Amino acid sequence: MSAEKPTQAQIQTPSTHYGNARASTRHFITQRVTGALNIAFTLFIVWFVVSLAGKAPAEMIALVRNPFVAIGLALLVVNVAIHMRNGMRDVIEDYFDKGEHSWAMLANNVFTGFVLVVALASIARLVFFWG
Repeated sequence: MSAEKPTQAQIQTPSTHYGNARASTRHFITQRVTGALNIAFTLFIVWFVVSLAGKAPAEMIALVRNPFVAIGLALLVVNVAIHMRNGMRDVIEDYFDKGEHSWAMLANNVFTGFVLVVALASIARLVFFWG
C-alpha cells in the first residue's frame, strides 16, 4: 500500500495543498517550544538528581514532596510527553502508509497517554499519599 505521489504539475502549482496548514504550523511551533523547554528542564533534572545523591529514602521523598519540586517534575513529565508524541508523529507520518497510519497514531497516543498518566500518578502518590 503506497500513497499516491503528487504529479509534477501538482507540485509546481502553488494552490495545491497537502494537509491542514494550521495544524502543521501548530505542530511545528509546539515541537520547537517543547524542545526549548526540555533544554531548560535539563538544568532542573540535573539539580534534582544531584540533590538526591547520597540521601536516605526519607530525605528523597521529602525533597519530592516540596511543592516547587513536585510541580517542576509534573511540568517536566507533561512537556516530555507532548514532545515525545509529536516526535513519534513525525516518524509515523514519514514511514507508514495511509492504511497503517491511523493505527500507528492511535498506538502512539495511547502509549504517550499511558506514560503521562503513570508518571503523574507516581508523582501524586509520592506527594499526597506516601508515609
